[in-house]
Amino acid sequence: MIKLNIHHYEVHFINPFGISRERRTKTDVLIVELSHKGMKGFGECCPNKYYGHTRESLELAIKKVEFFLEFIVPAISPDSYWPELLECLEGNYFALNALDIALWDLWAQNQGKPLYKCWNLNIKNNVASNFTIGIDTVETMVKKIKSNSGWPFYKIKLGTADDVGIIKALRKETDTVFRVDANCAWSVDETILNSEELKNLGVEFIEQPLSPNNWNGMREVFKHSALPVIADESCIVEEDVSRCVNIFHGINIKMMKCGGFTPARRMIENARANNLKVMMGCMSETSIGISAIAQLLPCLDFVDMDSSNLMADNPATGVVIKKGICHYPNAPGCGGSR
Repeated sequence: MIKLNIHHYEVHFINPFGISRERRTKTDVLIVELSHKGMKGFGECCPNKYYGHTRESLELAIKKVEFFLEFIVPAISPDSYWPELLECLEGNYFALNALDIALWDLWAQNQGKPLYKCWNLNIKNNVASNFTIGIDTVETMVKKIKSNSGWPFYKIKLGTADDVGIIKALRKETDTVFRVDANCAWSVDETILNSEELKNLGVEFIEQPLSPNNWNGMREVFKHSALPVIADESCIVEEDVSRCVNIFHGINIKMMKCGGFTPARRMIENARANNLKVMMGCMSETSIGISAIAQLLPCLDFVDMDSSNLMADNPATGVVIKKGICHYPNAPGCGGSR
């Protein structure tokens, strides 16, 4: 029988973290622990106002499946249980993410190997992560870059009155490749105009420039943007991947949004079949969530897995990201622990 424990932590950021719609100094984290015969599988989820999840709603959802865990056999592939867990959780993908990742962690531990090896993935040519610079004063953003030098990419959060001006100022400090994320803050014309200037400033791509339901607007952006555009808020669950074809150049998969490893792997397969670039991102996860992302690194074109590096008091251990490079622990499963 699998035993469930839920651990709550209040985690603080090293610096206040700002995007176009909010600014935070801390976050709540729920770490799910599934125990079976001396093994412990870990997953996590975080409350999120934008997606309507509170700490209380996530805890209640997770506890709903406690009875179902009696019927789960850790030696059986967790994707067999995913549909029933989704139904039991009534579509709460954040809670499902924590449980699905913990079950895969247990399953791989039962195999005695890291999860990526169980999937026959080779980590030799893993892509490197970017380091995220949240919205702040230009002076503070410059300080963040200087204090985190050596990363191969910086993802710059935008959505201000002078976004191009910010990139121009930051470009004076480094020649490192930039990626920009507007978090739905731009208009069609603004995106197309900005793309021309940003291309000349060494920006690689633009992430989610428009509001998530502005599909007609994104068609215009797709036709006229000087830079590739990557879907984030427009690509939440599996069904969204096909909608992004010929509207975005790639998708950013967040396991917390889609419900864990099980759907994320199918989303990667669908994206590849439709010639979409594949990125995976994080949502204020500790080393538990980052260790999960690490298992899929060989499948990705881009990755944003720096959230644990932004934390002043990370309550977990697991993979370590040093200047964008992922270093795996010598452990079976995902390697994350509390």
